[in-house]
Amino acid sequence: MQIHGRAYRSIWLAEDGWRVQVIDQTRLPHEFRIATLDSVQAAAQAIRDMWVRGAPLIGATAAYGLCLALRQDSGDASLAAAARLLLDTRPTAINLRWAVERLQRVVAPLPPAERAAAAYAEAARLCDEDVATNAAIGEHGLAVLRERWRELGGERPLRILTHCNAGWLATVDWGTALAPIYKAHDGGLPVMVWVDETRPRNQGAALTAWELGAHGVPHQVVADNAGGLLMQRGEVDLCIVGTDRTTRCGDVCNKIGTYLKALAARAHDVPFYVALPGSTIDWTLCAGADIPIEERSPREVTHIHGKNPQGRITEVQLTPDGSPARNPAFDVTPAALVSGLITERGVCPASEAGLRGLYPEAT
Repeated sequence: MQIHGRAYRSIWLAEDGWRVQVIDQTRLPHEFRIATLDSVQAAAQAIRDMWVRGAPLIGATAAYGLCLALRQDSGDASLAAAARLLLDTRPTAINLRWAVERLQRVVAPLPPAERAAAAYAEAARLCDEDVATNAAIGEHGLAVLRERWRELGGERPLRILTHCNAGWLATVDWGTALAPIYKAHDGGLPVMVWVDETRPRNQGAALTAWELGAHGVPHQVVADNAGGLLMQRGEVDLCIVGTDRTTRCGDVCNKIGTYLKALAARAHDVPFYVALPGSTIDWTLCAGADIPIEERSPREVTHIHGKNPQGRITEVQLTPDGSPARNPAFDVTPAALVSGLITERGVCPASEAGLRGLYPEAT
């Protein structure tokens, strides 16, 4: 995607060919800062402190984290320790474990002297595959958007509500839920995007709005609680969100607040779609209630970052002194509330039969 006329991915190798560079998303939208990762500890910090976020990008960063660890020490103990360190950073996003285990399978059988090079090559393949996967999600999702637009008469922009950030910043490129929107906009299908602010970390207001603005996609930021009213008034034509983990039976775990949007969508007959790559499906689980829900720092609820009148990024406290807070980072939307799952292989019902129809090789 484009930033100030330059094409970027969300993760890439530095000019030296071994250090890893990412966009520090905690500084957006007010500052564009590139962070350089030179150790597995730095990669773990980037994931844990959400310099990078979004299930596919977390997986890609973890893959390169193993590369950095093996470059320093390619022995079995180092590989195992690095994997444990990375897996402990974020418990909910399934792509993290998927990426770590994928690289472990590739490098573990090799002599230690060959492991680092093999890991870098596999991490690069993983990233390239993610770009192709998300582009395919975009094409399949575009068909859904086009059909809905025609169903509504095709005389005005399609009004789409999204939650959190599932754009290219959450992946290596294109995004999941935003990929169909970019494809629609680039292809001339008129769209207008309602961007949920997505408290408490405000990934919608900070990241999705920044992405869409940089790409020229019409959008408006709304408070999280405005979505139900917009649907009630008939101002939302379709909802599309991403997911950090989807069970084989179609339950969807996504950023906190997604479930409430799905309930509102069902109440007002608004189609509610979820876009995801196959790597985000957890074939070991059926019930969404079994997905571990990350509890993050209460400070994310009690405090907020923003730009002050002098142009500096500052933190302010929102709540009274001494008021405790709780911060579950995700919720689960039952499959019954999902109109369809948009994957790189096509669109299917949110069910085990639907997913296995697209992924018959899954075990």
